[in-house]
Amino acid sequence: MSFIKEIPALNVGIGEGRRDVDECSTGRHTCGPEQTCINSRGSYACQCPQGYQRSGEHCIDKDECSLTHYCMHRCVNAPGSYSCECNVGYKLASNNHSCVDVNECDVQSPCQHHCYNLLGSFLCQCEQGFELAPDSVSCQDIDECGFSSYMCQYQCINTAGSYSCECPEGYQLQGNRLCQDMNECEMGTHNCQEEEMCWNYYGGFRCYPRNPCEPPYTKSSENRCICRSQTECQSLPPSIVFKYMSIQADRTVPADIFQIQATNMYANTHNSFKIKAGNEGGEFFLRRSSNVSAMLVMTKPLSGPREVVVDLEMVTHHVSMNYRASSLLRLTIIVGPYPF
Repeated sequence: MSFIKEIPALNVGIGEGRRDVDECSTGRHTCGPEQTCINSRGSYACQCPQGYQRSGEHCIDKDECSLTHYCMHRCVNAPGSYSCECNVGYKLASNNHSCVDVNECDVQSPCQHHCYNLLGSFLCQCEQGFELAPDSVSCQDIDECGFSSYMCQYQCINTAGSYSCECPEGYQLQGNRLCQDMNECEMGTHNCQEEEMCWNYYGGFRCYPRNPCEPPYTKSSENRCICRSQTECQSLPPSIVFKYMSIQADRTVPADIFQIQATNMYANTHNSFKIKAGNEGGEFFLRRSSNVSAMLVMTKPLSGPREVVVDLEMVTHHVSMNYRASSLLRLTIIVGPYPF
């Protein structure tokens, strides 16, 4: 907007016959070089360019930003004019004064995965298994395996946006994280021969002879061997019973793992129990539970894979007849390679 200041002037002539003097064309005005002289009847005015105001003979810039609130967000004054600017996330409307939201999601597609427009801004979100990078727009993989060893019982494999659990040979995945032993004997995936029996243990299987008896013993039942020769068996137990069991590695101790019990009970008899062989490392203890039974206790954790053979002896004393007899239970303990 220009600024005009009207200045009175003289007219030439008398009465109604007076004629106006054009001060602007005759140079009889007082307008400065930056001002425009505009003649009027009996006067003239000095006008400044748009955006300036008169100060004596000079025109100075008019600060529109300080006079009124022209702009919605920010007003920027310029010589002879002004302009409006908007905050980040907004743009000028068609009237050049108002500010409207910029939908960055449609215009720029700044987010790697998902973009949600907000008033004056936007928000990025990542798909499951990813997290926002420090730049707040990119997505980086979450290493679930690095969080905790609890994620998988055996081995955690990180993949882009996810992870998977794997089990060692002889195990299969149960659910998402646990490993369960595969019973190769029941599944028929073993390689035992016809004369062998398959015994499953944690993480594998073993083949044992169906007839474990060695001379002078002969097989009397499925897992029992007896010695029939009085001369050869004088220093040997008359019978040996074969048993097999499997335990997990590094089991918490002390732990009750096997019970030995007399199959027959007679009056006036007293039974005693002891570990006769296989306990050189002191891993076991035989606790007498009653006159007819005892419990094998593991006192030290065992690492695997490993096979331990323990001979458990039961000696029977007949109090009135002064009779003594013994029987042997040969327990084969297969320790698995892992604690599961």
